[in-house]
Amino acid sequence: MRKFNIPQHYRSSLIGRVKSFRKLQDPKKQDMSPTLLDLGPVRFILARHFGFCYGVQNAIEISYKALEEHPDRRIFLLSQMIHNPEVNEDLEGRGIRFIQDTHGNRLMDWSELRSDDIVIIPAFGTTLETADRLRALGIDPLKHNTTCPFVEKVWKRSEQLGQQHHTVVIHGKAAHEETRATFSHTAKGSPAVIVRDLEETRELGRIILGELPPGRFHELFGTRCTAGFDPGKDLQRVGVVNQTTMLATETQAIADHLKEVMERKYGKANAKEHFADTRDTLCYATNDNQDATAELLKEEADLALVVGGYNSSNTSHIAEMLESKFPTYFINGDKEIVDPATMEHFDYPAQKLKRTKGWLPSKRPLTIILTSGASCPDTLLDRVMLRVLGFVEGALDAEQAVDALVAGH
Repeated sequence: MRKFNIPQHYRSSLIGRVKSFRKLQDPKKQDMSPTLLDLGPVRFILARHFGFCYGVQNAIEISYKALEEHPDRRIFLLSQMIHNPEVNEDLEGRGIRFIQDTHGNRLMDWSELRSDDIVIIPAFGTTLETADRLRALGIDPLKHNTTCPFVEKVWKRSEQLGQQHHTVVIHGKAAHEETRATFSHTAKGSPAVIVRDLEETRELGRIILGELPPGRFHELFGTRCTAGFDPGKDLQRVGVVNQTTMLATETQAIADHLKEVMERKYGKANAKEHFADTRDTLCYATNDNQDATAELLKEEADLALVVGGYNSSNTSHIAEMLESKFPTYFINGDKEIVDPATMEHFDYPAQKLKRTKGWLPSKRPLTIILTSGASCPDTLLDRVMLRVLGFVEGALDAEQAVDALVAGH
């Protein structure tokens, strides 16, 4: 995999060294077991895989290169480049303006743009409609396009499904930028519908089997399907693709359920004519992060810290997995760790910030799981770890502990 030119302030002197050490040990990522960093009275268990993925590194490289190469031109980001406030705030501080927010709401008028402006497409991609709008203004949407290649892979698979006369079932969050982009690209060539989870898919299955009336489809999916969608006709042949940051296990469960529905309706011998196997659209980084998180669940720990943007889908699913076993705190970074008694963190299901007292147990040694999402700089994990260490009397020096870890193997 190619190396990217990432700004120095995102590079880590602690966590980054641990990751490099593990990569040298296990270049093919066959060992997903976590790393134990022992600092005496506190021990950190680090996931085997976390932090900037290929698509995020690509987006960061293109954005900062545009700033470096065009100091005299106005530069805009269509929306948040990635779902991490630290990165987006840094870009804003360097003069980049955002055209719209993460939900597609305008932050400025399109008429303010000029044909000589640079507009960067974020890693999630964008809709065909937005790309056409930029072209109409004389701006090439492909010149500074940071769309993740794995997102584009989903678009290509959706196009293939359309050519094979399948309806595309998109597993994703309808308001998410990536899902909106995938829906737009898919709708060009086939009917499409967005399902949020397995529960909604079961409802869709009952509609396909005729156990629920066709009108139920429009009650559930009327705002999340292509115009003129006909449940009687458009649900005879389906294939599943996903928003690449969803839970991989749930995407597979959705595909398995729809395959079973088609087998029940048309018979196992004919099911291949009505269901397309599309498991190849799952993102490698999402899979790696979730596999590494599954290994964390085999450990014993006192709490888990998950670092990343609160609107980051892949980070939220890591937190969701860890919450099943550990007291888990989803934080943007070290600033949310107010003091040894108080933690500000994000309750993802409730979509609101919480303030928790007594988050740091008094027992020693203390074991803490530490991981992050695919859009989180490793430097943030350094800062979180050092912040916690500052509250634990007698903790070893972090740099020396990393030295010992690397030298001991």
